[in-house]
Amino acid sequence: MRKILIYMFLLVAVAAQAQTDRQCIRQGNRLYHQKQWAQAEVEYRKALAKNADNPQALYNLGCALMMQQKDSAAIIQYQKAAQVETNKLRRSRANHNIGVICQNHRMYGEAIKAYQQSLRDNPKDDETRYNLALCKQQNKQNQQQNQQNKDQNKDKNQDKQKQDKKQNENKDKNKEQQQQDQNEQMSKDNAEQLLNAAIQNEKATQQRMKKAMQQPRRRNVQKNW
Repeated sequence: MRKILIYMFLLVAVAAQAQTDRQCIRQGNRLYHQKQWAQAEVEYRKALAKNADNPQALYNLGCALMMQQKDSAAIIQYQKAAQVETNKLRRSRANHNIGVICQNHRMYGEAIKAYQQSLRDNPKDDETRYNLALCKQQNKQNQQQNQQNKDQNKDKNQDKQKQDKKQNENKDKNKEQQQQDQNEQMSKDNAEQLLNAAIQNEKATQQRMKKAMQQPRRRNVQKNW
């Protein structure tokens, strides 16, 4: 089970400036535990306005942002907290929460790196170790699914190429058949035209012969001179 870790320090006033930002943190913590995360965010930002490198304010601001589902902004604050935090256990918690956010967004590579960094600072954190193992398994499954989708898309593209090729071949065959049919039709039409012309010529010849036979023949009359 993944959970958000938030820690509170014992506040010891060492200077007026420190008391001011720590008082804001204290007020922010009260609001946070009352689940008034937006108001808690305001107080933590007030603390950072007083002391921009306060690791507790950075970390707790990240938690308040995370509870408001402002995950990108939360990661930025956790990263800042991890950079300025000198206590390994506290730094481990910041990286742990970065891992949780990344894992929830299926950013498994980034989550794995954050969990590994968290374990470097706190090797005894069983929860982080569990999350890391789960994240690696999810990352492997995600890679397998991506490869499977890639293979499926490749097969689909190959099938489409084959189908397109077959369609083009059928188009070429149809075009050739149409051309052949046109040529055959033209040959047939030409043959019919020639036959009709021959028949007409034959008819004309027969008519001329018939007409010639119907006309009276002239006899040669010899004259006596």
